[in-house]
Amino acid sequence: MLLSPLDWSIVVVYLVGCIAAGIWMKRYVRGVEDFAVAGREMDLNLGVASLAATEVGIVTVMYTAQNGFQSGFVGAMPGVLTAIAMFFVGLTGFVIEPLRKTGVITIPELFEKRFGTRVRWLAGVVVVLGGLLNMGVFLRIGGEFLICVMGFNPNELRQFDLWFFQVDALEITMLALLGIVLLYTVLGGMVSVLVTDYLQFLVMGAGIVVTSVLVVWDIGWQNLLDSLWTGFQRTQETGEAGKNLTMVDPFNPFAIGGGIGIGWIIWQAIHGLSTVTTWQTTVARVLAARDAKTAKKIYRRTAFYWVGRFGLPGLWGAAAFVFFMGQGGLPEGMSGIQAMPTYLGHLLPAGIIGILVAAMLAAEMSTDSGYMLTWATVIYNDILMPMIGRDFSNRTKLFIVRTIVILIGIFLVFWGLLYNLEGISVWEYLSLTGNIYLASMLALLVCGLYWKTANSWGAYAAIIMGAVGPIAFLVLNHYRPGEIPAWVAGLGSFVLAFGGMIVGTLLGHVSGMAFKGEIAKRIDG
Repeated sequence: MLLSPLDWSIVVVYLVGCIAAGIWMKRYVRGVEDFAVAGREMDLNLGVASLAATEVGIVTVMYTAQNGFQSGFVGAMPGVLTAIAMFFVGLTGFVIEPLRKTGVITIPELFEKRFGTRVRWLAGVVVVLGGLLNMGVFLRIGGEFLICVMGFNPNELRQFDLWFFQVDALEITMLALLGIVLLYTVLGGMVSVLVTDYLQFLVMGAGIVVTSVLVVWDIGWQNLLDSLWTGFQRTQETGEAGKNLTMVDPFNPFAIGGGIGIGWIIWQAIHGLSTVTTWQTTVARVLAARDAKTAKKIYRRTAFYWVGRFGLPGLWGAAAFVFFMGQGGLPEGMSGIQAMPTYLGHLLPAGIIGILVAAMLAAEMSTDSGYMLTWATVIYNDILMPMIGRDFSNRTKLFIVRTIVILIGIFLVFWGLLYNLEGISVWEYLSLTGNIYLASMLALLVCGLYWKTANSWGAYAAIIMGAVGPIAFLVLNHYRPGEIPAWVAGLGSFVLAFGGMIVGTLLGHVSGMAFKGEIAKRIDG
């Protein structure tokens, strides 16, 4: 069904409110620290809302629903594992407590203090590379959600020429949304993001909960459980549960021959720990907290949201599987990623679908603004400034960071229009692009904070080796999709990063001892 006037009114009123709130907060931005970390005055409640809102966007709903569509309840395993990791970190202060006490704005800034300027610069490059490639598909996935949930057929939308691209009407709508995000992010920075995150947290929570209740009411809980199991058995017997429908064991990830596998689970467990300790958009909330104690409380209270983040949209995806299995399979031309929003478009009545679209737009605005601000801060703080080697006035600094945010927005437009996923799920793509820097940053942070012997040789080796596996996989998978399991490259990146740190550090010490011995010989001679 198409949006009714009531639905459009809900969406428009919400968007106008967000823009007004973001622009109004511009008055409180006086320098880069206000812009990047909100003057380090974020309290507990605002921190919980901001962290939960930033880490749930349209792309989040889409990839978690795709997990549920393909794997049933097992698809929520990454959320459960990350929730456990976040609670553990919030309870013990592992990594985040000493990191917050250093007073840095970004993670690579810490590496300069520990390993030198060149390591900070290289870390910044890898962080931005992984982060921008990761974020690059957000616009496309968000567009697919809005196309399907509003009842449009993606293959029948009118095409428009944009330079040498052809874009449809909904992609133009997404460009307009990105323009709105750029407006209030560029003007207000982290202050605007935190305030609008709070509004978006409320709208998003209401939309997701109401939609989940309606989904269960429509499908029926027992019918959902029985149908998922039936779909799995059909897949085992015939290879398909319906046209273009397959299902792994929806309840047991370790099932021999039918589960997602122990290797994948181990990768996701380590990936979850690395996400909550090194993912810059998450750690930005730690660095913006009033103190380390507040940061730990934010983590403990936010941990369970990871379960809901994967579980509820995953439920929508599982329900979409049951819905289309009852119809014999997916319609011609529809992919698994499009199944959930298409199902919701059939299910939700007027008014409710407006709340959902407003909630998803809220989530997209929150995620995009938080991510753009984070990567712009890293580019400015850890790549440009070490190269320039001089200080600027606050006004010039703000101009530079705001210009970077705009350039990132332009990149997102072009990458989103050009790049198409092949051979892997959206979640696996995001995990692997994240691993380009998550693996090495985890190695550098853990060893830099807790291993006094670690040196720059190990840091260089960890950064390079940690990025090799994911980048090689993404290139190979583009030409030969599906031949190598994603978990092999993902888990391998952590092994290579920590191996590089240990071996590089030892080689550095051996080289240093040899150098000192040579100097001693020359002095004696």
